[in-house]
Amino acid sequence: IGTGSGYQTAIIAEIVKEIYTVERIVSLAQRAKKTLEELGYTNVETKIGDGTEGWEKFSPYDAIMVTAAAARVPESLLKQLAINGRLIIPIGNLYSQELILYQKKKRGLKTTNYGGCRFVPLKGKEGWR
Repeated sequence: IGTGSGYQTAIIAEIVKEIYTVERIVSLAQRAKKTLEELGYTNVETKIGDGTEGWEKFSPYDAIMVTAAAARVPESLLKQLAINGRLIIPIGNLYSQELILYQKKKRGLKTTNYGGCRFVPLKGKEGWR
């Protein structure tokens, strides 16, 4: 979630079978899609839209990486995680967050806090307005 330039998407595309990426800023999404195609990545699907809502069409996901900070984890993303899937997201206020890993288990969530960080705000329906 948060494609940006597509750099991180390209790195992940080198190590996974398929990757789905969502970017809300049209110009960034279009540029990233074009760049990834020019570089020959055929295992990447790009969507322009609200990252807080994820991309239900291809769920459930084994992993979701969010590259922007939210006050709380978007429920839509948790719902799209597979059992034993992992979601990593910076959680906190606009100026300071903690990098939290959520692991979806059959009976709830396991969380691991990886400490302080600072990301841009996650904007959208389930993020910052």
